[in-house]
Amino acid sequence: MTTANGAFQVVFMPSGRRGPVPAGATLLDAARQLGVDIESICGGRQTCAKCRVRVAEGDFAKHGLRSHAGHLSPAGAKERDLLAGAGEGAPADRLACAAHVRGDLLVDVPEESRAHKQIIRKSATARRIDVAPAVRQVYVEVEPAALGEHRGDWGRLQAALADQWGLRDLGIDLPALRRLQAALRAGHWAVTVILWQEREVIDVQPGYHEGLYGLAVDIGSTTIAGHLCDLRTGEILATEAQMNPQVTYGEDLMSRVSYAMTQANGLDKLHAAILDALNALAARAARAAGRQARDIHDAVLVGNTTMIHILLGINPQELGGAPFALATRDALDVKARDLGLRLHPGAAVHVLPAEAGHVGADNVAVLLAEEPQLQDDLTLLVDVGTNAEIVLGNRQRLLSASSPTGPAFEGAQIAFGMRAAPGAIERVRIDPASGAARFRVIGEERWSDEWPLGPDTPLDAQPRHLAAGICGSGIIEVVVEMVLAGIVLPDGRFNPDQRHEERVVWQGPKPAYVLATGEQTANGRPLLVTQDDVRAIQLAKAALYAGARLLMERLGVERVERVVLAGAFGSYIDPPYAMALGLIPDCPLERVTAVGNAAGDGARIALLNRDKRQEAAAIARAVTYVETAVDPRFQDVFVAALPIPHASDAFPHLESALGRALPRAARGAESRAQRAERIRGRVGEGRR
Repeated sequence: MTTANGAFQVVFMPSGRRGPVPAGATLLDAARQLGVDIESICGGRQTCAKCRVRVAEGDFAKHGLRSHAGHLSPAGAKERDLLAGAGEGAPADRLACAAHVRGDLLVDVPEESRAHKQIIRKSATARRIDVAPAVRQVYVEVEPAALGEHRGDWGRLQAALADQWGLRDLGIDLPALRRLQAALRAGHWAVTVILWQEREVIDVQPGYHEGLYGLAVDIGSTTIAGHLCDLRTGEILATEAQMNPQVTYGEDLMSRVSYAMTQANGLDKLHAAILDALNALAARAARAAGRQARDIHDAVLVGNTTMIHILLGINPQELGGAPFALATRDALDVKARDLGLRLHPGAAVHVLPAEAGHVGADNVAVLLAEEPQLQDDLTLLVDVGTNAEIVLGNRQRLLSASSPTGPAFEGAQIAFGMRAAPGAIERVRIDPASGAARFRVIGEERWSDEWPLGPDTPLDAQPRHLAAGICGSGIIEVVVEMVLAGIVLPDGRFNPDQRHEERVVWQGPKPAYVLATGEQTANGRPLLVTQDDVRAIQLAKAALYAGARLLMERLGVERVERVVLAGAFGSYIDPPYAMALGLIPDCPLERVTAVGNAAGDGARIALLNRDKRQEAAAIARAVTYVETAVDPRFQDVFVAALPIPHASDAFPHLESALGRALPRAARGAESRAQRAERIRGRVGEGRR
């Protein structure tokens, strides 16, 4: 259907964008005219073969046109060679930069050719992430140097970028400037330029090149997790994790703040430790993807405020006491080389903003990933870690707080605690009649009561991993199971009227529960859960619950409609056990979800989409931070939350999920004040 001015109708799918396109225009020009983003690193010079499209043939009554491959100019030899070299395709495939419009067309743009690809991440809700990173590559042909022409090679490159890509007012990074002249001549005046934020040239490579890579890292107090991503496709190429070496200097945040304040060169040691860890992580991730760390062109880092201060070489001493002042709460863009990170010489590092003194960039990343600010449901979002961050709210209002839970949930401060690794007990069930435990360890699918043990057991039938310790999810389950079996009372003390004496041993004046016998452990010695372990879990869960409860009181609500457990540890928690322990407020169990390392996901979102960095800044400003530590109600709420589980009137659904009745003592009708006074006394007795 030719229009009056000699144009043809072109429709791009799946976007549905359509409009008149002048005869003779390329499909790439048509796409740009109609607002369809097609990948084209080479800028239409038939070099990259990224703009592959497919012509649909037939009559399309819905669009009022007939589409045919013959409505494009024939493919030339160069286009055919590029299509053949680019891999498998359909006969109707064409390069948008080489095909000229000669008639009406319906053109399909496949996923791999879309400039803004989409990743659907499955969690509580499916989300689409547009891939539009802060760095990109463009291919440029530059006017050669000539006598009497005095602009310089950078001036000629600037002119070419303005003319061919519409890029103006660019700066150039010094290492890139040093490589510029050699690259231009080696590429015969054609180069691939890497741009950061459309403002700065950070690399110049001779000829045509492709490949952009970025690193998203969540710097946790205990663990560090990083994702190496292809910045063109959004694909995760490698994921690496390791323990934070700063644990050597203190397991919790306050101990590291104290170390930086009181030890000679304390800050320097903490700073060097995290840089060494990040460089090692980046190198491992790059190697796993067949790359080098210097190929990483962009990075996004998140972490709590103490971790970020130490990363930047800023003494965190002001975070050690009221008013918990930050050096800055704003997002930062710094050169990786200025931090001491061995990435690409021109790579930038983006650090997401913080909310307040003890709610940092990692929590903003969680909000970016989980988006409670866009939902109607009243959501409680808990990032469980050494320092738990809590957010409560919806699209109307968001409140945040931090709770110093300590490292107990990550296996620290537990007698036989360990991180989640092969051999760590992660699931526990206790028989109320016998008091014996059956458990499952990481790396072994069978439960312990299914293990064939003994000298006559064939090697191929033996468990791959015997019990080596107990990780966070395991310690939660065993404490709840001990209460359900009557081994431990709801107030946390071992039951003096013990029915299971054969499973309870004494270490001096304190009792301990035999979770795994020597035959079931890697070292041949029993694995115990001690009275101090139970107390550590009580204190940690009460601190977390008290923070959530105070936010609920601020909003004037008694129930939440949805609970999201974030953090790597959050993925391993079985929601009924988290609720039975009293870790989280009552909520229908089907509305309690674990979403894994949401902070790492948020960092990855900000890495893949530069606009999300601005959104993160807006989120950080919108959240109201509540300083629960100085709230006069904190102590009462904390003490009332110590029982396992604390008193509640919403246990029927929980008992159904567990398949057992909860202890009657946990459902008493005593007042909050009476319960608080009783527990204060019993906790005091247990410590003496």
